[in-house]
Amino acid sequence: MGHLERLSHALQRTRGRTATIDRWGHTLAQVLGSGGRLLACGNGGSAAEAQHLTGELVGKFRDDRTPLSAIALHADTSAATAIGNDYGAAEIYARQVRAHGRAGDVFVGLSTSGSSENVCAAAKAARSAGLVTWALTGPAPNSLESICDDALPVDAPDTATVQEVHLAVVHAVCAALDAELGRRDVELGWDEVELG
Repeated sequence: MGHLERLSHALQRTRGRTATIDRWGHTLAQVLGSGGRLLACGNGGSAAEAQHLTGELVGKFRDDRTPLSAIALHADTSAATAIGNDYGAAEIYARQVRAHGRAGDVFVGLSTSGSSENVCAAAKAARSAGLVTWALTGPAPNSLESICDDALPVDAPDTATVQEVHLAVVHAVCAALDAELGRRDVELGWDEVELG
């Protein structure tokens, strides 16, 4: 089976998770829309996906809206390398979660294997601090999805396909978030307020 066929099959299987995607969008609208924060992390391609998510939230997905607080934990290279040097690679994200996360915020860990030690450590730190914890992983069962409040595992045999489906999920969550924020703005009468 070729790459595009594998991707098509994985996307078809993921379509059954639309309730999870909608729930995540709704939760993010509530948390971020009331001043909370999203923390996201991953390694390699998953780090790129985490940063893609935070970029869509701080910037915009489709339509202009108020910027939302979101941090890709790998993006602060000075903090990450200092923590890695002083505390070891497993603590790179967990220490930042303890610094930036507050109860009620949202943590998203991305790992195609579901077993990345530093992402799992961050998820544990997030749960201890009272954050809502979500995992985007490859096939379940895996360590990361088992320690998070909710997970969206992608049933695909290779890393590239998992990462491509994660990007589609990121965009779908952003669309659900924006739809929910739009409904809230209309209900509150903010839909006619000009954004600065």
